[in-house]
Amino acid sequence: MQTLRFRLALLYTLLALVVVGLVSTLITAKLLSDLDTQFQVRLDERADSLAGAFGSGSRGLGKPFTPSGGYTMIVDGSGIVTYANAGVKVYENSPFPFAGRSEVPIQDLPVRTATRKLSGYGDGKSFIWVGLPEDALLQARQSAWRLLWTALILTPALMLLFGWLLGRSALSGLKQAASLADRIDPAQPVTALPLPRQQDEVYRLLTAINRLLSRIDTQQAREKQLLGQIVHELGAPLTVLRASLTQASQRTGDSDVIRAALVADELTFTTQDLMQLARGQLEMKLAWHFIPALTLQGRLDRLVSGTTFGGDWSGMVLCDPDRLTQALRNLLANARRAAGPSGWVETNLSETPEQVRFTVRDSGPGLPGNLGERIFEPFVSGSGSSGLGLSVSRQIAEAHGGTLTGGNHPSGGAEFCLTLPGPELGDDEVESDSGVILSPEPATI
Repeated sequence: MQTLRFRLALLYTLLALVVVGLVSTLITAKLLSDLDTQFQVRLDERADSLAGAFGSGSRGLGKPFTPSGGYTMIVDGSGIVTYANAGVKVYENSPFPFAGRSEVPIQDLPVRTATRKLSGYGDGKSFIWVGLPEDALLQARQSAWRLLWTALILTPALMLLFGWLLGRSALSGLKQAASLADRIDPAQPVTALPLPRQQDEVYRLLTAINRLLSRIDTQQAREKQLLGQIVHELGAPLTVLRASLTQASQRTGDSDVIRAALVADELTFTTQDLMQLARGQLEMKLAWHFIPALTLQGRLDRLVSGTTFGGDWSGMVLCDPDRLTQALRNLLANARRAAGPSGWVETNLSETPEQVRFTVRDSGPGLPGNLGERIFEPFVSGSGSSGLGLSVSRQIAEAHGGTLTGGNHPSGGAEFCLTLPGPELGDDEVESDSGVILSPEPATI
């Protein structure tokens, strides 16, 4: 229920409840006060009329002025009831029982009373007592307050329901835009969000988002272009430097030269990762070859020394050799960095008709638990590297139609699994390292 339309509906419902409740309470209280005033006026008018009639000296005039359903008694100066009509006849010729009381119960009914002096009647100290039942007034009060409470309970529920439905309709464009924006892939060209026909606040918000997306797309294109230019400028000198240092290390065997050659090798592969990042997955072109797995093993052994190879490497692998070598080399380099000089790195190859599986394990401390899948995002690293290798390796695996997953092995250390589809050869052909014809053109991913 944490939606904007629900919060808006709830907010306006609460505000409406306060306003409607306050206004309804004041109106109900005013109506009930007017009813009470009218009842009191009616009682006073009857008391005045009866006092005038009895006070004129004609006692028999009292009956016509007695209100229907009301009660009347005349009390003399000594406090004895000398006259009582029906309903209070029992009090006639008895002491007056309601002295000083404005409301009394008679026959289980609440009765409001009024008294008037009868100056021209009897001994001059007599007075008339008049009572009217309040049962109808009390029922009106109870009904009014009952209706008010019912309205205060039902109105917010109905307002919340209708507000939620209306908000759902009014904010449907914003919900659709949020769903589309959530599916935007930064690696893909940015597409503008569709605009609603009505130019309201949602329209202006989506227009601003589209302008922002356009600026982001332009900035990303500039960054990729700049990154590509930088990598291109670094590529040629690094290649020459790497070759020279490799030859020097083989010729002299000097440990410093060997370390420098390894650093140059690391920088060369980093520039390849940066180039892949600059190009993006959509521009990756795969040159498919059917090569012996041992050829791939030899490449990896030269690039990352100290790796133990397990499994069956006697078969053939359908892949882009350069790309797959880059992906596996990144995994092995990360594993070697995590394991350290005294640790071990192991690569196993297993194959089924449907799948080729490379598993890379190391004896290092394992992956940080707080990273999860973020370990495959660019520039996210748990081992102090550039953070590009795993991202590029997954990109290469997916370009081959495979997957790359990673985690910690139950026995300790990190474990990455790169899978490729099994080599299902068709009619398309291309020449492999071993002379096998597979496909005429490189595949564009």
